[in-house]
Amino acid sequence: MIHNFFVHGADVTPYHPANHDGTTNYRIIGPETIGATGVELLLGIIQKGKGALPHAHPSIEQVCYMLKGTAIAEVNGQKRELGPGDACYFPPNAMHTFTVTSDEAVEVIVVYTPPYCESPDQVIRNVVSS
Repeated sequence: MIHNFFVHGADVTPYHPANHDGTTNYRIIGPETIGATGVELLLGIIQKGKGALPHAHPSIEQVCYMLKGTAIAEVNGQKRELGPGDACYFPPNAMHTFTVTSDEAVEVIVVYTPPYCESPDQVIRNVVSS
């Protein structure tokens, strides 16, 4: 099998991830685009006031690097507003949220290791009991 090691973002099919409101992701680097087995890179575009509901990823590390807009990220009780050039890290199993605060959409690079591949069995949602 011959792999293409180069990906043009415009050629990637967008998708809307589970547990995220107003979010469109473009999986740029991953198993299905170039055969990567240890890392996944996405471009996320998140609309004003939208973002990730409380959730965690078992055994998966996540890094976000802000390109455009502002957002509040919260992980394990720590909260910070992020802007272009800022990054945050979500450890495996750590509950986290991400909410856009700017009037413009956020553009963010997201890295997962190992690849997340948006599998429904790879997410822990914040379950509120009544």
